[in-house]
Amino acid sequence: MTWTQLLPNLIKGAEVTALIAVASTLLGAVFAFAAGIARVSGGRLLSAIALTYIEIFRGTSLLVQLFWLYYALPLIGISFDPIATGIFGLALNIGAYGAEVVRGALVSVSEQQREAAKALNFSGAHTMIHIVLPQAVIEMMPSFCNLAIQNLKDTALVSFISIADLSFHAQSLRNLTLQSVPIYTLTLLIYFAMALVIAAAMRWLENKLRRGAAFPKGAAS
Repeated sequence: MTWTQLLPNLIKGAEVTALIAVASTLLGAVFAFAAGIARVSGGRLLSAIALTYIEIFRGTSLLVQLFWLYYALPLIGISFDPIATGIFGLALNIGAYGAEVVRGALVSVSEQQREAAKALNFSGAHTMIHIVLPQAVIEMMPSFCNLAIQNLKDTALVSFISIADLSFHAQSLRNLTLQSVPIYTLTLLIYFAMALVIAAAMRWLENKLRRGAAFPKGAAS
């Protein structure tokens, strides 16, 4: 088979990979912010729960996590389709790493600003949402970009739970045609192209956030 004949099958797998990567990254960001904020200002109980989640998912293999969600969890009556399992498993994993990014960015905001907000009788939630988070999110962006790209690469593991993603299609084509060089070269290039798109999108978002911080609403007036 020629390269142009191989490409349509790989593109079909890349569409599934892109869906899983985007969905799991967005859901993982929710987990990251929830656990990161809980670690900083959630109280002793919530902080302990968040820490347990973070340590479990950072300290165990992502592949084993996916196997557990897909093969073991149904044995206790909870099951999802393969794509939902892949998205959820990747999101839990990236969320655990992202939570430490969130925690680090939150604690980097100067304590004087928190004390000033308390002196002005701002609530803890108001201080977090309107003072701490807007500054911290900007500092999180480079690390979140790295995590998003790493998550894209980790999607290759979902092929082990019967998801026909890019890696699954590449391996199937290789088994069928025995053309390892063109198939895996195209696969590498497709992953690289998707990583470039993610990096560009994250840089655009970071620049937008930085411009918004530099020129907040009402500053010109």
